[in-house]
Amino acid sequence: MKIAITGASGLIGSALVIRLRAQGHQVLRLVRRPVVAPDEVTWDPAAGAVDLAGLTGTDAVVHLAGAGVGDHRWTDDYKREILNSRVDGTATIVRAITQLDPKPRVLVAGSAIGWYGDTGDRAVDESDPAGTGFLADVVRAWEAAADPAAQAGIRVVHARTGLVVAKAGGAWAKLFPLFRLGLGGKLGSGRQYWSWISLRDELAALEFLINSDNITGPVNLTAPHAATNAEVTAAMGRVLGRPTLLPVPSFALKTALGEFSTEVLGSIRVVPAVLQSEGFIWQDTGIESAIRAALD
Repeated sequence: MKIAITGASGLIGSALVIRLRAQGHQVLRLVRRPVVAPDEVTWDPAAGAVDLAGLTGTDAVVHLAGAGVGDHRWTDDYKREILNSRVDGTATIVRAITQLDPKPRVLVAGSAIGWYGDTGDRAVDESDPAGTGFLADVVRAWEAAADPAAQAGIRVVHARTGLVVAKAGGAWAKLFPLFRLGLGGKLGSGRQYWSWISLRDELAALEFLINSDNITGPVNLTAPHAATNAEVTAAMGRVLGRPTLLPVPSFALKTALGEFSTEVLGSIRVVPAVLQSEGFIWQDTGIESAIRAALD
């Protein structure tokens, strides 16, 4: 299969390239600079431009590009970048693939469990409506930008990814150094749910979505059971052999992170109902297993 990937230099994208090539697929990486390798295709999401000739014959597209939600403090300018990078990038890739003949069979479009907003202790799945808050608004617009692809007859899947447990990027890349130093502790009350997925299960799930012709629409990419922040903290301490006695007060997080602290302290208890019903098999169903897999 010929598969094109945006965001191929990111945590998930770079690992997905390796996995798919190991499975024998031809993988194209979309880059925002002049190509320097035969597996690269240029695109400029801000300008709405894609090298269509480079995508000829593509069977599937995995769209993962977007500004990191936790990479910077949420100023008004950076919030606009978070939104625009997702909506403009999706609109650009959708416009391109709907012009191809033949068109790709499937678009697996990156999304996020931020769709649900803060759910507290209430479990939610793909049938639940969008919640409230900045990220919920972003995800709503992000997913809507892929509608023209579905209208053109392309199977569209929205991969609503949770917190990816990995040492090379994402939230855990910031957690591991702190816990190794013995500075890790629960955040705020610790009762908030974190809906997580190991990196290897994330990659397997994306490949599963590419190959599952009957799956369309939103799909939660999380482990079967969310963990509370206190449970995550305890598991990190056990795996790393470090104390986790000092909690981080809510006010300190709000001071350090600004508006983004609402996401850290918020609770999203997600159930991956579609993956469960379609028979996907996780390698890491417990948070401690995922942490050990990340370190390995």
